[in-house]
Formats: sequence, structure tokens, C-alpha cells
Amino acid sequence: MGEPRMGRGFLQVLAVLLAASTIPVSSVSAAPANVSLGFDSRLTSNARKSFQDEVVDVESRLLLGISHSSDTGRCDSDLISQARYERWLDETFDPEVAGYLNFIADCSLGSNVVWRFEDYLDDVLQSSRAAGTPDQESQKNIFRTGPIVTFRLTSVDDLFFSLQYENTEYREPSFTDGNRYTGTVGWNHSFSQSFTAGLSASVERAILDTEEEIDKLTLSIPLTKEWAATRMAGSIGYSLLETSFIDRVQESEGFVGSFSLLRDINPTTSLSIEASSELTDQTSDFDVRFGEVIFDLEETSAVQVSAIQIKLEKRFGAGSSLSGILFANQTDYLDIGNQETGEGVRVEFLQPITRQMNARFEGSYDNRSYTVDETEDQGLRGVAGIDFRLNSQLEFVSQFGFEQRRSDVDNRGYDEAWFLFGLEYNL
Repeated sequence: MGEPRMGRGFLQVLAVLLAASTIPVSSVSAAPANVSLGFDSRLTSNARKSFQDEVVDVESRLLLGISHSSDTGRCDSDLISQARYERWLDETFDPEVAGYLNFIADCSLGSNVVWRFEDYLDDVLQSSRAAGTPDQESQKNIFRTGPIVTFRLTSVDDLFFSLQYENTEYREPSFTDGNRYTGTVGWNHSFSQSFTAGLSASVERAILDTEEEIDKLTLSIPLTKEWAATRMAGSIGYSLLETSFIDRVQESEGFVGSFSLLRDINPTTSLSIEASSELTDQTSDFDVRFGEVIFDLEETSAVQVSAIQIKLEKRFGAGSSLSGILFANQTDYLDIGNQETGEGVRVEFLQPITRQMNARFEGSYDNRSYTVDETEDQGLRGVAGIDFRLNSQLEFVSQFGFEQRRSDVDNRGYDEAWFLFGLEYNL
């Protein structure tokens, strides 16, 4: 039996968990940290997600979660985190220690200077063609920090500067880590109380541990606009990217941009749209912002990646709700000429049964295509579950789910059914 795997990112989770638990609490400005302990066990019909020789096994997890929000005025922060220990009954996979972390803090250093800290850690697939077993996943940790300086030029004009250091690490040493340095200068003009636009220029250098260097210059026009029930923000610009490795230099260029819109259709219905197109590399946070994007971690080339996500949410009486998401993305690996595309839909529904019991349903379908071998994969997933809250501290969860993949390549297809039971205790 193997020893538990523990990534460097997990040690950062523990550090932030310990730090959050010792944050001084002000009854006026900050709430105490929320701490929870949990356990769940999942019986699966196909632990390896194999197209043949299916293996039945039970995955059990011990969970420790901490969340905390602080709004002291000097340093404002938000933390959501979870550490977990995973073990398989019949040892299909080695025991593993891992975690999840989403942390952001803004600390004021004066009237016009803010120092920002961010850290994100989660599981990522090593390839979009991977089935998603523990052996095909890694953990990606992104730490970012730096100052943001703002000057008020006039009552309607702002000038801002930012410097940023970013470090990206994967749990497995075989995948490419990197450091990123970014400097940005920008000007914003308020044309009215609801409309702002400006100019922005940024210079970025990414240094990968393969000794590949990626330099990027981006010029863009950011803008924001608000209406009574609609908020819109975005930018349009141009990027020039240069990758250097030993004696090879390659340049890429193109138009880039981002767009976000939030529309309150009525008091119970909202629509949101997010889209972005960037020239970047696999150590960036693009797959964090658009979770359906999956980088091929065995490729170290620069990429051009575009994604769009449309979400509609509807709340009904008695606490029930329905949400649907349409998504599409495209990833072009510029140095090697490969392209991956994906599109799909995801639906979630919540229906209260009693004051203490809720039923939840989730379904998704996605289609992915790959030019490297001219193949396509289709995935289908469904989950139905019931949550029962015994009291304010103890909650029980039960779920049944299935997953199916069909592919032009036989050994990428599989069928899996599973059942999970768990509990969570809030301290």
C-alpha cells in the first residue's frame, strides 16, 4: 500500500486554515470563522473509469473546512477552504491528502495604495481526454500578490498602476510550474455616473521551470456601464506574445477581450454572460475563471484560449430554484498547432421537501473535439440527492449518480454508477 500523497499546495492550505483560525474577531467588523468536520463514503461501480475490466471500490474521505470573512476597513478578506484525506477500501488508488482553497485579501497601505493577496488551489485534470481518476488529476496552486496604486487626477479621471507577482505550482513535478511578473498602467474616465471607459497597457513576463520565457504586451480599452437592472463590463484590445526557448523564438499576436453582463430580468430571474479571449500559457488562471477549460499539462507551449458561459437562474416559491448554464471554449496550442474545442450544458435544480430536507438534481452534457487525432468525446452526467439537516450543526447527505463517456477512441469510453452517503458537523 502506498503512502498518502501530499502536494506543496496542500501545505499552503493548512497554513491558511491555521491562520484563519487565529484571526482576531471584532464583534462589529468581522464574523468568527466557520469550521466544519465531515465524512463521506462513495461506492462506485467503475473506480478506474475503464472501458473494460470494471473495478468496484469504496472511496472514503475525512474533511476539514474553514470559511471566514473580514471587513475591518484596513484589511478585508474572504476565505473558503477545505482539507481532505482520501482512502480507497480495496486500494485501487493510493491514499491521498489534498485540499481546496480560495482566498483574497485587500490591505490598505494609505489613502491610495492597496496591497492584494490571492491564493487558489484545486484539482485539475491533466488532459481533457482524461477520465478524471485520481491518477489523472493534479492539484494546481496559484498565488498572486502586489500593490495597486490609484491617483484621482480630476473629479472624473483616475490613473492607476499595479505590479503583480504570480506563482503557479502543480503537485506533480513532471508538470510545468512558472513565475509571472506583470506591470499595468491605466486611465479611467467617468463620462457619467453609469458609464466609465479608459485605456490600459500591461507588460507581462512568464518564466516557466522548463526555462521557456513568455513575454506579452497588451493594449486594451476597458469600459463599464450600468442601467437600472443591468450591469456590464468588458474590454477590447490587442496582444503581442513572444515565446523564447534556447535558440527558438516565436511570436503570436491577436485581438483579445473580455465581457461580462448581469441582468435582473425580474425579481426572481437573472441572466449572466461571461466571455474572454486571451493569449497566455497553461500556468495562467484562465481555467480557474472558466472551469470548463482544461489545459493539456503535457504541453508547455503558449496558447490562445477563448471561452463563453451563459447562465440563467430562476427562483420559485417555497425555496426551490433552477439554473442552467451553456458553455463553449476553444484552446489553440500555438507552437504545435493543435486545437481543442468544447461545448455543453449543465442544469441544477433544488426542491425543498420539508423545512429540514432538500432534494437536489444536477445533469450535464458536453462534447469535446481534438484536431491532434481528429476525434470527439461526448460526456453525460447526472446526480440526484437529498440533504437532511438534523439541527443547526449536523447535516446528512445522500446522493446517487451516473457518468457516461462515448468516444471515437474505444479506451476513452466508460460507464460508472455510484452512491454516496456523508455527514457534516459545524463546530
